[in-house]
Amino acid sequence: MCNYCGCSSEKALFTEPGTDSQHRHLHFDSNTLQLQQSLLAGNEAIAEQNRQWLSHQGITCINLMGTPGAGKTQLLEITLKKLAGVLPAVAVLEGDQQTLNDAKRIQALGAKALQINTGTGCHLDAEMIKVGLAALVPTKGSLVFIENVGNLVCPALFDLGEQHRVAMMAVTDGDDKPEKYPHLFSSCELVIINKADLLPYLDFDLTKVKQAISHLNPQAEILLLSAKTGEGLVEWQHWLTTSKPVIKTLPQHTHHPHG
Repeated sequence: MCNYCGCSSEKALFTEPGTDSQHRHLHFDSNTLQLQQSLLAGNEAIAEQNRQWLSHQGITCINLMGTPGAGKTQLLEITLKKLAGVLPAVAVLEGDQQTLNDAKRIQALGAKALQINTGTGCHLDAEMIKVGLAALVPTKGSLVFIENVGNLVCPALFDLGEQHRVAMMAVTDGDDKPEKYPHLFSSCELVIINKADLLPYLDFDLTKVKQAISHLNPQAEILLLSAKTGEGLVEWQHWLTTSKPVIKTLPQHTHHPHG
């Protein structure tokens, strides 16, 4: 049970496209403080298992978080289309409350993808990722994206075992999002501001947003991008392959700690 947001990791559904998802019900516990502490401690332990396994496989894992409709899936699509041959094999764990839509879009481009439907849950947790990785079976030395549930609150609280965190928002979200949701923006290495092609048509103060992000997280890189037009794709490629290289030398030890 996650009492931060009222969702339960026990209710997650792992669904391959072509199968049906289900609705599950939620139960609450009054012992909130102890449950929160236990939840996060247990999550961190599993996250560390995930991180060790990814490292043993030479896999780079990026947790992509952001607003609903920010263009996270579209960014992954353009990454697969335009950077094929530049990046290693790419696989994706797709998090949503319902539907197989995003996993199908990734699979249509020839990449491995697994949909994780959280039901009433508003974020992924480390246990979901542990099970998801075992089902996805990403290639050694590959790049795994976790597209988290569209939400600016709870996803930032849960370590999934990823090596890198990316926050994503769109200019259509409004320029107050970093100030309203500081935890997400302060915990990421890169902040992508998508839909740059719409800037001429919106009352969006880009300078204000950049200043807010820099105040929250001086080390964060900020990338203005349009997944529709390809603006910023060169910088995205540079971040993936240079700032955070995704091609690693495989170590000898490849035992799967998950059994």
